[in-house]
Amino acid sequence: MSLRGVTVSKGETVDRALKRMKTLLDNEGILEEMRRRRSFETPVERAKRKLRSASKRKKQRFKYTSPTQDATAAAKVAERSEASSS
Repeated sequence: MSLRGVTVSKGETVDRALKRMKTLLDNEGILEEMRRRRSFETPVERAKRKLRSASKRKKQRFKYTSPTQDATAAAKVAERSEASSS
């Protein structure tokens, strides 16, 4: 893992640079991972965390889908359920 950092522009306040640094770390998931590794995580807690992140990913993915993509996905799900019940 490489060291992350931001360069402070001339005239930029330290608060603003810290905000950019925090945003960068947050987008890369480094802060979340650091918090997670701080203490032991039971298998049940791990499953709950993964379920929460999966639901966030699912919401984000379907936010940008078109109606035709939704119809295609629904048809594939119906096709799979028919195949598994046979």
